[in-house]
Amino acid sequence: MSSLYISDLDGTLLTGEGSLSPVTFSALQDLLEKGVLFTTASARSVASIQDIFKGLKFHLPVIEFNGAIISDLQTGKHLFINSINTSLVEDICGVISKHGCSPFVSTFTGSEDRLYYSSVTNEGVKWYLNDRRIHNDKRLRYVKDISSSFNDEVICLNVIGKLEVLADLECELRDQYKDILKIHCMEDQYSPGYYWLTAHDIKATKDFAIKELQKITGLSSSEVVVFGDNANDISMFKMADRAIAVSNAINELKKYATQVIGSNHEDSVARFIQSDILK
Repeated sequence: MSSLYISDLDGTLLTGEGSLSPVTFSALQDLLEKGVLFTTASARSVASIQDIFKGLKFHLPVIEFNGAIISDLQTGKHLFINSINTSLVEDICGVISKHGCSPFVSTFTGSEDRLYYSSVTNEGVKWYLNDRRIHNDKRLRYVKDISSSFNDEVICLNVIGKLEVLADLECELRDQYKDILKIHCMEDQYSPGYYWLTAHDIKATKDFAIKELQKITGLSSSEVVVFGDNANDISMFKMADRAIAVSNAINELKKYATQVIGSNHEDSVARFIQSDILK
């Protein structure tokens, strides 16, 4: 039985600088050339994932936005989309605004991806905007009124701020939309002290997307081997045949791991796959 290897990116496959180390890049290049079934399931967008894997030839689609979208890495074409119910977006953003926050709104227009914002409220937001501009993210759009983005298909709402602000917002969103939204709140690894609260459709999870990916690619009978470090990886750890946590993973995730390997600073995921295919 073939193995399908699926890795999270930040804190798992990537270094602390948010990139592939030369060792991991070389290992993945060799594995992909050999036809090893490898892909990623990340909170990032396909535009960001393309930057990371530039120079590598993927055979499989990638999972982006924590499972909201499955896309072809080379073309960026979306093969599967699970968006937020359009009729609820305005109300959800009203709750966000009530807490003094302004979201980034990731959308799909039917022909292109967009990332809207309307204000720069803190240093965490400023860091993310600078990062997107450095990477020439063509999705980025400033709008005076964030509601002008609601005509698109809304994939993700992302609020960046201090935990003491986002904690109350997270509680209210969970209370009001517990059966509608999938919410994550995690510290930004590249801007310490600031947290990202993301809201997707309730079905936008990595486990659901992996099952869809298997259907799309005809790999439903493959063994699923996943790698992760954070709470948004729990769903895929629960469904995988083997769930591999890096040593820097949160303890909550390690409870669901079948094995713990080295940290993301040690090329541990790439080394594991190399060793695994030799067995």
